[in-house]
Amino acid sequence: MTKQLFVADAERKEGFAHVLLITTGSVASIKAPLIVSELLSYSKVKVEVVATKASLEFYDHKQVEAAGSRVWLDQDEWKGTFTIGSPILHIELRRWADVVLVAPCSANTLSKIAHGLCDNLATSLLRALAPTTPTYVFPAMNTFMYEHPLTSEHLRIVQEVVRYEVVGPIGKGLACGDVGLGAMTEWRDIVQIVVDKFGLIRSNPLP
Repeated sequence: MTKQLFVADAERKEGFAHVLLITTGSVASIKAPLIVSELLSYSKVKVEVVATKASLEFYDHKQVEAAGSRVWLDQDEWKGTFTIGSPILHIELRRWADVVLVAPCSANTLSKIAHGLCDNLATSLLRALAPTTPTYVFPAMNTFMYEHPLTSEHLRIVQEVVRYEVVGPIGKGLACGDVGLGAMTEWRDIVQIVVDKFGLIRSNPLP
């Protein structure tokens, strides 16, 4: 899908739910194409994806584009052509979004959010979000990373200070071979949160 200059007012569509999916450096990013495809099976939904460089180790952005969404990368923001008054990608995307899903949220990105860092497109966007934008964080990491004492503190800040909603993780066999708590919430359950929030209806209901 061709990526042109992104301007929120031109990209928003009246009556649609505008869903922004952020993928970060966890193996669970492999589920991104499934999340996008399922969301777009509902009527009046638009989806944009912001991917960290690390997350693209786990899925092919062309799969997301084939499903009908764009994948925005760090290099799409600053191209050396900025002038005063030019649209700024992370600002335009946050103006566009009705809901933000950080799915998966790696230990690294969780730490960045908790400390207010904004060193890439994803974290700059999150730092610029209006407090009224519903934002869901779906942690996904190795069990011992999840059990690290700093993780509980980062989660506390994200929930109590930043006021994002944290969902999961769940316990299961992990991609690294360990078994325990740390896996991302099932991707269908992530989609269902959006479906329930906006009362979405399938484009072609199942018989």
